[in-house]
Amino acid sequence: MRFWLFIILFFPLSGVAQNKIIGRVLNAPDNKPIEKATVLLNNTTIGNASAADGKFILYDVNGGKYEIVVSAVGYETYTGSIFMENTDVDVKDIKLISKSIVLNEVNVRPDAAWFAKFDIFKKEFLGSSKLASKCKILNPEILDLDYTNNGRVLRGTTDDFLIIENPELGYNIKYLLKEFIRDTRNGLVFYAGSTLLQEMKGTASQKRKWKKNRQKAYEGSQVHFLRSAIGNRLADERFEVLRLVRDTSKGSGFLSRTQYLVKQPLNVTDYIRHTDVRTLFAMQFKDCLYVMYKRRRNSESDRLSMNLKDAPRHEASVINIIGDFAAFDLNGVITDPHSVINEGAWAKQRIAELLPVNYQPPNDN
Repeated sequence: MRFWLFIILFFPLSGVAQNKIIGRVLNAPDNKPIEKATVLLNNTTIGNASAADGKFILYDVNGGKYEIVVSAVGYETYTGSIFMENTDVDVKDIKLISKSIVLNEVNVRPDAAWFAKFDIFKKEFLGSSKLASKCKILNPEILDLDYTNNGRVLRGTTDDFLIIENPELGYNIKYLLKEFIRDTRNGLVFYAGSTLLQEMKGTASQKRKWKKNRQKAYEGSQVHFLRSAIGNRLADERFEVLRLVRDTSKGSGFLSRTQYLVKQPLNVTDYIRHTDVRTLFAMQFKDCLYVMYKRRRNSESDRLSMNLKDAPRHEASVINIIGDFAAFDLNGVITDPHSVINEGAWAKQRIAELLPVNYQPPNDN
């Protein structure tokens, strides 16, 4: 059985008032302005480029906590946290540090071995869904892909943004890949990066299709589940949660072959806690959570892959917490992605299903 850990670092919290973020991008040694630096709020549709004087403005930012990312050719990427309240924020000067110059760098044309690695990367990064089959990476040549650990682990990074077209959801995605890992022995896929999603221009018909597909991608997702949990709408949204017990003493590795479901549904208070921060919540529970989305059916192969032959025939995901708890915000975003490992339906959702954090389904009140 395989399990997956995904890292996309973003920390925004929803709010009401929309304001702007103002700042300036400078070269660290001499404080000269940097033009055309990319400035974005991670995993949102909010981004801009710095002007000739280094200044930038990010518009229409809801209140909450965000990760701001600044990237420019030849410079180290800057990341920092911003907390928005009911006022504009001036982040003053963001100073970028030049990258070390690599001498005698040779550009090697991709060969058959590289394309084989790229095919693996594309399947794990974009996914294997119908949405993924329509996605295109327009500049794959910027990927640095190599095997380590005697060919067991495939690793990848980029120095610039991958440009990805997702014509089924109507987004152009800029993804700065900090790290990608595919570990075949442990069945682990891990990726970390910074993301900007930009709306595609389209006809009225295309926009209707995108609206429908985005809602479908949202429904049943982990974000949908967590938002429903803190909004006390789990039953209305057709989620049901069971306790999954695993006997790790008889298994090897993280997943055990000995496991069973406790058929009595859990109440949200059994696994969701308030914290001392008004806009943060915590998942805390014993064993694992088995989350069913009852608007969709689970296939026989999916149930067998989790070694649960007697499981209900609903689409399901398993949440495993690494540590004492997993914190998340009002947007349904896990604030420390290292704290959770997902299995089942959520483990299959990749970049092809990615929605911006500020996405709201059309039927939300």
